[in-house]
Amino acid sequence: MQNQEHLLQEIEGIDDYWGPTFRAIYDQDDDSRKFIDTLDNRIKQYDKEIERMCNFYYQGFIDSIRELQQVENQASKLKKQVIQLNSNVQTIVAEVTNAGEELVKARQVENNIQLAINSLSLCLPALSSYSKLQKQMAEKRYYPALKTLEQLEQLYLPQVSHYKFFRQMIEKIPKLRENIKESSMSDLNCFLETIRKFSSKVGEAAMKHSVEQQNFDFGLTKLKKKKDSPEDNSDDEDSLSAQDLIDFSPVYRCLHICTVLSSRDTFDAYYRQQRREQALLTLHPPNNMHESIASYCYYLQCIVGFFVVEDHVLNTGNGLLTRPYLEDLWKMASDKVVSIMRTNTAYCTDANLLLKIKDLIMVFCITLRSYGYPVKNYMELLHEIQEHYNEILMQKWVQVFRDILYRETFCHLEVDNQDQYDNVVRTFPYQDDQLESSTFPRKFPFSSMVPSVYDQVKQFIFACLKFSNDLNFSEGEVDEMVQKSTKLLLSRTFSGCLSSAFHQPRLGLLQVIQIIVDTGYLEKSSKSIQQFVSEATGSTGGTVGDDAGITLGVARNDAEHHMYDKMKLKLNEFLDLEDYDWMLVEPTGQASSFVTDLINFLRVVFNALRNLTEEVSVHVCQVAFEHISKSILNLLLSDDIKQLSMGALNQLNLDVIQCELFAASEPVGKTDEPDFSQHFAPLRQLLDLLLSWDWSTYFHDYGQETSKYSHVKPTTAIIVLEKLKEADKKSVFSVLKKSERDKKKLLETVLKQLKQLALTVQQ
Repeated sequence: MQNQEHLLQEIEGIDDYWGPTFRAIYDQDDDSRKFIDTLDNRIKQYDKEIERMCNFYYQGFIDSIRELQQVENQASKLKKQVIQLNSNVQTIVAEVTNAGEELVKARQVENNIQLAINSLSLCLPALSSYSKLQKQMAEKRYYPALKTLEQLEQLYLPQVSHYKFFRQMIEKIPKLRENIKESSMSDLNCFLETIRKFSSKVGEAAMKHSVEQQNFDFGLTKLKKKKDSPEDNSDDEDSLSAQDLIDFSPVYRCLHICTVLSSRDTFDAYYRQQRREQALLTLHPPNNMHESIASYCYYLQCIVGFFVVEDHVLNTGNGLLTRPYLEDLWKMASDKVVSIMRTNTAYCTDANLLLKIKDLIMVFCITLRSYGYPVKNYMELLHEIQEHYNEILMQKWVQVFRDILYRETFCHLEVDNQDQYDNVVRTFPYQDDQLESSTFPRKFPFSSMVPSVYDQVKQFIFACLKFSNDLNFSEGEVDEMVQKSTKLLLSRTFSGCLSSAFHQPRLGLLQVIQIIVDTGYLEKSSKSIQQFVSEATGSTGGTVGDDAGITLGVARNDAEHHMYDKMKLKLNEFLDLEDYDWMLVEPTGQASSFVTDLINFLRVVFNALRNLTEEVSVHVCQVAFEHISKSILNLLLSDDIKQLSMGALNQLNLDVIQCELFAASEPVGKTDEPDFSQHFAPLRQLLDLLLSWDWSTYFHDYGQETSKYSHVKPTTAIIVLEKLKEADKKSVFSVLKKSERDKKKLLETVLKQLKQLALTVQQ
């Protein structure tokens, strides 16, 4: 019990460390329950003491509570007053604080404003200058902008060097200079592009102005190309000069700017390089330029415009271009233009287009010469174009002559009334009093080809002279050109067409003869052609008449040779109709029908030959009779004839006699030829020898000039005798008659002697 009491005292006396006490309680296994009971009793004892004490002090406590409640009400009222007072104080203090803060801020703002005013007063000139610079650049006033930039850099920026924007401006100044330079160069490039587009208009204005000053009429209004827009048709633009069409201020501005920026050499080199490249582009011709005058016009106007602009820059550009540079550029361009024009005009096949090109080149030369550019090589080009123009004319006249010759029937030109007659005489210089006094219808000795060809020669000369107009050629040069072209026209063009006409199957022998007659009259008209050329060119000399006469004479000779060939072909047609019976016993007593027809044909032909010269007529007769004689002789000697009777020889003799009689009858009138029948001498001597059997005379006189049978060769006689011998073999009665047997022996003897003579002649 005491032990438990002791433990309770330890618990009550110790506040924080009860561990040993509790261990001691639990170590006593038997007393732990008792300790708990003791502890409960002690708790109850304390509870009773507490209750007793509370009962003793309860009334005083209640009074204290009541007093405390009264104090609480007063404290609550006091708290409310304090809170209200604190709120009022806080409001007033806040207002005072805000006013103080605003006052402080106002003082700060005032100080800042003063500082700002001072700073702005210092920076305003620089900023105004910079703003002015930006505005000038926006307005593309680069040269004033460059002046403003220089003022900003040297005067205003040093005053604001301690500000941050100073460094930015200083850093931007080189860029601004470069921007000004680039912008001015950009304007220059726009200017270059503009003058490239307007070069044709500048060239057109310059060419019109030059033509008006020179009082020349090259048909420029016909050469102007069509406008592309309504603005191009304005009268105001047509009245402007070449320089008024383009604003050159970008060049001058850029020139001044680059001078100030110390890059003048760079600018000069750049401008020249760009213009040289533009020159190369301008010199490139349009596609298919040779097809239309508008393309030539546009091309040359662009070139004129280019060099008019360069001349203006040379005179106003303060050394931007130099005369040697421009002369070198013009030489390069001129050579190129001449080459291009030469090439393109070579493709041209239209004479009228070449005339327009000539006029255009003349305007081109006059314009550029007025600006001081040499144009000598263009005069040489015009000479070349003139030659090509004449070639085209000759090609054109080839078709003209072909049409005339194709339509021509080559019959005598016949007129039915005086108007027709006068028209022919007015066209062709021909005068015949006998014809003029005759009644209508009248026949000219030539065909309609003669006045047609003569008129076309005159038209050709007129066409040639068209090109020489306004070229300032001397009379001698024009006369030489016309004579050369006319000679070529007659010698090459007309003669070629005439030669082609000979080979037309439709032309007969009589028509060929008429052609010869016609060429003779054209040959006689050569003096009239010379006179016409002299009147047209104003020169007094010239050989075109003689040359024309010679040329037409050559054409006539060609026609004569062709006539001979036609004659032989026609004679062969008649000779091919022969139907000899080479074994004929007795002749018919009259000439063969084909010989009669042949002679009738020759009468018609020889009658037509009376219009030719005696020399030609005689030669035609000689050719005809000689050809007939040789053809009959060749027929007699032909290998196709194996046998030959004396009757056939007598019939052949009759035919030859008819031919000889006709040849001796002066078939073309009286001539210096003694007798055309002599052309039958080889055939006549052979027939006489065979029919008269005069072999003793033949052998005796052979080889002598006075021989009666001088044209008969032993080989020819052998061939005919062999055929006679072959015919005798077929005769049954030849062996029965003594005379026939003797004749046969004589024939064999003659053959033997002829063969020996032939061998002797060959040795």
